[in-house]
Amino acid sequence: MKHFLRAVTQFFVFLYCKFLWRGLKFVVRKFTGRCELQRICYNNKHGARRTLKIESSLRYSKNGLLQSALSVHPDKVEKTIDDIMSLKKINPDTNPQLSISLQASLLQIVGYRNLVMEVEKLRREPYDCENPEHEDMLMKLWKELRADTPLTGRISKQWCEIGFQGNDPKTDFRGMGLLGLHNLLYFAEHDKATALQMLNDSLQPKHNEIDKAEWEQKNLDKAIGYSFAIVGINITDLTHALLVSGALKTHLYNVAPEMPSLLQFQQTFCYLMQEFHRFWIEEDPSDIMEFNRVRSKFHRRILRQLKNPDMALCPHFSASDLHLVNL
Repeated sequence: MKHFLRAVTQFFVFLYCKFLWRGLKFVVRKFTGRCELQRICYNNKHGARRTLKIESSLRYSKNGLLQSALSVHPDKVEKTIDDIMSLKKINPDTNPQLSISLQASLLQIVGYRNLVMEVEKLRREPYDCENPEHEDMLMKLWKELRADTPLTGRISKQWCEIGFQGNDPKTDFRGMGLLGLHNLLYFAEHDKATALQMLNDSLQPKHNEIDKAEWEQKNLDKAIGYSFAIVGINITDLTHALLVSGALKTHLYNVAPEMPSLLQFQQTFCYLMQEFHRFWIEEDPSDIMEFNRVRSKFHRRILRQLKNPDMALCPHFSASDLHLVNL
């Protein structure tokens, strides 16, 4: 019976989408004198609320020009808007704001697509210890986080001091490739004070259960519960998943005036790093074995926030303004 009802429901949804909705759009256009794109632009302020509706309208259009607008090159956006205005028989002289609004939204749409490709390219590029640029980035990361402590060697247990798992960090970058290193270095360079505070917090004995002098003689795994660099790579994975799934559109369409950039992706990563740090402390896990549970719960919370079309995770990002919990 359940399967039958589901099939009937799907059939009526199909009918609605295929015939009734298109008929309703035709009637509304005749009544208002405006096409769907006009109604969206005039009835929604700039940002995710408008751009998501325009994106949906173009994607489900029967017209090839409108569908292809979603994959146009950024340099062709202006001409594409002119073609759409011509197709819809809209006079640009009497509707000047419409072309401006459509252009801004279409730039966001194609910019998001390009950002996904740029981020994916970094993720797929493996760390290469024979590449001087890769090695230079890694050394910069150490200097930003351990400026007063010289590194005794490229292969060294010292890497554990900033949260890597072993003597050679390259093995930890396998999942996220260069993207993980780029994000960690961006965080350390552009909000050094916060990154250092998070690193220091992660190395403190949990709840002061033991004397610090005694703790310092023990393994670093007895810290607050996570390793800074490994968490950075994990949060890179989470930020990447939000981007690729499209969930991050809400945030980026609200903070990027036109094309979302790698810079805004990295700023979002920094924000999520700090929010995860807060969340980890609030959850108060007993040990690192609870990391996946806490991460999944944090992921679900961010997804709920991003369902609000007016949501901007960090509307005017300045990592230094997002103060951490003082442990």
